[in-house]
Amino acid sequence: MKHELTLLLVATQFLTRLPLPALKHFNPDWLHQSSRHFPAVGLLVGALCALIYWLADLALGVVPAAVLSTAFGIYITGAFHEDGLADTCDGLGGGLTKARALTIMKDSRLGTFGTLGLVLALLLKIALLASMIPVAAMAALMLAHSGSRLACISLITLLPYGGDIEHAKAKPMAQRLTPFQWGMASLWLLPPLWLLGPVFDSVQIVLAVLLAALATAYMYRLLKRRLNGYTGDGLGATQQLAEIAIYAGLAAQL
Repeated sequence: MKHELTLLLVATQFLTRLPLPALKHFNPDWLHQSSRHFPAVGLLVGALCALIYWLADLALGVVPAAVLSTAFGIYITGAFHEDGLADTCDGLGGGLTKARALTIMKDSRLGTFGTLGLVLALLLKIALLASMIPVAAMAALMLAHSGSRLACISLITLLPYGGDIEHAKAKPMAQRLTPFQWGMASLWLLPPLWLLGPVFDSVQIVLAVLLAALATAYMYRLLKRRLNGYTGDGLGATQQLAEIAIYAGLAAQL
């Protein structure tokens, strides 16, 4: 149990900017092991965003609440996944070969494809959250942030690393996960799914899960075909698409 708590701390430090105590002794392999707790970090991020949404809605209304909760999520994660989405759009949109795509993705400059992808993703998130009643939006934030991190774990389980391992920002993450590790990660979805029960129709919940699975499958096919595997930026793009897919399923008027 103590080791799992350490891994949860490592995962939170890796994925967020939250002020946490530093570890006295760090094993690089812990970063790889901590990935099974990425959905837990997403649940924490989603809960904090839901709190911001609730406070903003009390004072300003649903649209500013949707904007501020989205902005807060970007702030506490350091735009980690949004950066991956923009780089993936630039790399796969402008690079015809794997080598060229990876070169573009390493470039810190933002291109046309990246700008368009990032702007459209943010607009979709805000519009979908604003279309829900406040209690539904807050529940959706927790499921979307947790479930979208599981989508990333799925690609790490199914695909090899497709980039240059020597230049990987986090080399321990360039390792495939086992199905058992994926199963452990999926357990973190039980709390947000339980919270959604009284708020959403079961059809909406199933649709949200299905759309997230389709978004993950699309990214699996795209990254396998273009890069022969996942990259850190590809995982960020997967998280963003899966998050939007969950919002879309829960916001659907059925």
